[in-house]
This record gives sequence, C-alpha cells and structure tokens, in this order.
Amino acid sequence: MPDAVVVGSGPNGLAAAITLAREGRSVAVVERAETVGGGTRSAELTEPGFIHDVCSAIHPLAAGSPFFSDLPLAEHGLELIQPPTPLAHPLDDGTAVLLERSVEETAAGLGTDGRTYRRLYGPLVEDKGRLLPFLLGSRPLPRHPLTAAGFGLLALRSATRLAGRFREERAKALFIGLAAHSIQSLRRSPTASFGLVLGLLGHAYGWPVARGGSQSIADALASYLRSLGGDIETGRPIESVDDLPLAQATLLDLTPRQVIGVAGHRLPARYLRALRRYRYGPGVFKVDWALDGPVPWTAEGCSRAGTVHLGGTAAEIVESEDAVWRGEAPARPYVLVAQQSLFDETRAPEGRHTLWAYCHVPNGSTVDMAGRIEAQIERFAPGFRDRILARSTMGPRDVEAYNPNYVGGDINGGVQDLRQLYTRPVIRLNPYSTPADGLYICSSSTPPGGGVHGMCGYFAARAALRA
Repeated sequence: MPDAVVVGSGPNGLAAAITLAREGRSVAVVERAETVGGGTRSAELTEPGFIHDVCSAIHPLAAGSPFFSDLPLAEHGLELIQPPTPLAHPLDDGTAVLLERSVEETAAGLGTDGRTYRRLYGPLVEDKGRLLPFLLGSRPLPRHPLTAAGFGLLALRSATRLAGRFREERAKALFIGLAAHSIQSLRRSPTASFGLVLGLLGHAYGWPVARGGSQSIADALASYLRSLGGDIETGRPIESVDDLPLAQATLLDLTPRQVIGVAGHRLPARYLRALRRYRYGPGVFKVDWALDGPVPWTAEGCSRAGTVHLGGTAAEIVESEDAVWRGEAPARPYVLVAQQSLFDETRAPEGRHTLWAYCHVPNGSTVDMAGRIEAQIERFAPGFRDRILARSTMGPRDVEAYNPNYVGGDINGGVQDLRQLYTRPVIRLNPYSTPADGLYICSSSTPPGGGVHGMCGYFAARAALRA
C-alpha cells in the first residue's frame, strides 16, 4: 500500500510524485494513456520518422523552473537545446523583429524604442533570481516585496496599454506577440504580465526545445521517479477515486471538470458548486507538418529562431484575439510556430523537417483553421505550401479527446485572468487541498497555472506533506 497515489502523469503529476518520493514516501502514479507525459508527449503524427510534439513544444518555463533546476534530469536523458535566437516576429516589409538572448542585442534592432526596451526588460533580467520564485509561486506573498511591487505595477496593466510605451511598430508587435500567449483579449488586465514574463524568460533562460521531442521531459521525470522507488502504471483509466489503492494522500493532476467526475461523491455540495463555476478559456487549433525542407522565410532571421510569431502588426494580433473572445474564429489568426527540427536532427529524416503551429479559437470551436494557418505562414514564407509532404490537424474537440484536461481545447487548465490567477480552482486558503481528507489537486488548474514547470505538482505535494 503506497503512502500516496497520483492520478495523471503530466509534468505536474510527476513533479508531485517526485516531491513526495524525495521525502521518503512511497508513491504510485496511475495514467489513463499508454505513455506518460500529459502535455509533454511526442509522436509520429504525419509520417514515419517525423517526430512531432503533440502539445507543448518550446520550454522557457522548464528552463527557468526552480523545481526542475533542482533535479538531475540530464542524468535521465533530458537535453534542452537552445536555438541561436529564441523568437522571431516577421513583418510584411520582409524584415523580422528578433528577441535575442541579450537585451542589448534585442534593443539594438528596435530603433528609437531600444532605450525603452532596455529600461523595461533590463531590470527584470537583473532581478530574475528574485522574480522567478515569486512568479512561479503558490501565492501573491513575495519574499522580496519591493521587487514584486515594481513588477506588479507593470504586469497588472493590459498588454495594449503597456505596448503604448513604444513608438514604432516593431517593438509593439514583438511585445503584443509575447503577451498573446495569455489567450485572452489583450485589452484586459493583466495580459501585460505574460509579455513581461516570456520576454524575461527568453533573455534569462532562452526558449529551448527538448532533444528527441517534448516526450523526453516526461520520460526523464518518470525515470528519476523510478530511481527514487516510485511506481508508474500506464493504460489505466480511473473512473472513481474509490478504484485507487488506499493511501494517506491522493493527488489529482486533473482540472475541475475531471475532479468532479472521479471524486465528486466525496466532496461537499458547496465545494462542488465552486468547482462547477470554474471558467475554461479559448481552445486551440493545431497543425503539424512533415516538410521536404526548411520553411522558406522571407526574413532570414526567422531561420535562426526556435519560435516564430505570425500576425503582422500589433493591431492585427489584438483584433485576432478579440475575435476569439467574441466567440469568432479569426480570419487572420495569430499563429504560434515552432521549428524544432532546425536545431534537433532527431526530429525528421535527413534533409526533411517538421513544423508545429497552432492558433487560438473559441472553446469547442468546430471551424477548420488549417487553411487560415497555412495562409499566415505563406504570407511570410512564400512557397511554404510547396514543401508540405503531409499534415496532421487537431481541433479543440480532438485536443480534448487526446487529453481530457484540455476542456474544449483549453491547454492552460482554465482562464488565467485576475479572477483565476491565484484563486484557481476555488477561493481557498490552501488551493491544493480539498474538503475531503487526503484529497489534493495538483494540476495546472492550481497556482501558478499553465506551462511545463512542475510547480503546481510541487506545491500540492508540499501541502500533502504538511498534512
């Protein structure tokens, strides 16, 4: 009989299990799928020999995670590859704005806005050792309140308001593209925080890809857990927590909807009502391609970047994200592109390449966005369509069918706005605990939210250990 059982083997579930195992507790992980990983799985989605990341692809949060940095994951096969340039944002004039590892190099490409960019990001990078534990913490109670307050004065603004500090389109487009990872209307607070944090991570830790696929992150975590004596069982769907082995603690790497499904009979009515009020956000429409060569970007700098943001001007991206929040599929979507095979030769046969992209759509949308996504790529890389050997598409319903935690295609485990940033999944002194003794939630529906960083699982496990 284990001391603890963890349901779900995404990064947070594995992080929770590892945290418990490192404290000498016996742990068993059960996973419905045949492989571990949750949002960090890879597979041959198009043709044999082409390895595609099914969900997460670029890992700045993994590189900056205080939890991951404390683990010997390299000894268990994980290698993070840093592209020369973390991010490129092409424009219609044939150039691209580049987010380089250096704040100075990035600022140098922003013309008259270079000074403003240095003043914005320079102090954040200098304070990364204080900021990251706060940003990836479980509560808005910082150890360094002055540093946190300075960040908060900027972060609590809307992305459009903070972008107003810049005079020219290049800097505005770069910042708005970063902030659009929030999957919210960019006119809302605190979307500026996403632009600040992702820029900080790019400068301080890079935006790396995992050699061999994102699956290698989950595989390394699983290997380390097993080295600590932890047990993992895959291919085992759980319909009810009553089907699990008896244990002192049960931790669920599940979002509120799944928690209700497997444990609702153990939870009081008031807590269940709060879980049912939990809000899920927009979904994603994802496309993977097998290509006969690299993407023929017009702007040469795009070929040095692991990630490319497509959407042209800041105003165009703002309108695209506004459309999603109005419940509309945008005609010219903001598209996030990852080109891992340029830097990781294991992803495709020699001379061939993979490409990964998605756009935001209304939750549960049934609109086929593949043509619109390809049009955005072709806009900045004429001849792209001629290089396509095969494609795989996943709409919101496909994304949810693949991973039930992605309700309606929501890959963040719920909206991350002011109402649900630190109160996810419900307003509670300890957000990881539930009213049922020994039952905890450790998914991205708890603070600090979505991303491959493991911190939700770490904090949930610490809460269980305290109890």
